[in-house]
Amino acid sequence: MPHRRPPTTPANDSARPRGTFRQRYNEFEGQRDALLVRLRKLDNTAQVHPSYKRALILLNETFRKSKLAQRLAVLQAAAWLIDLLERITALI
Repeated sequence: MPHRRPPTTPANDSARPRGTFRQRYNEFEGQRDALLVRLRKLDNTAQVHPSYKRALILLNETFRKSKLAQRLAVLQAAAWLIDLLERITALI
C-alpha cells in the first residue's frame, strides 16, 4: 500500500522505560505532594489570589479525576501556576 506507515520497532518503544503502573502512580503522587508543600508555603498575599484556589483544584479534584496518562499534564499546569504565584508575591 502506498501510504502505509512502517511498523514500529520494539527498539523505539523500549527506548524510554516507563515502569509499572504502580511506579508511575507513586511518582505522580510524590510530585503532587511536593507541589502542595510549595503551595502551602506561600504567604497570605498569594492565598487570596484566584490562582491559588485554581492550583488547589488542579492538585486535588482535577488530579484525582484524571487518568494516569493525563496526570502529568495536570501537574505541569499546577506547577506553572505555583511558579506564577511565587513571582507575583516576590514583586509585592
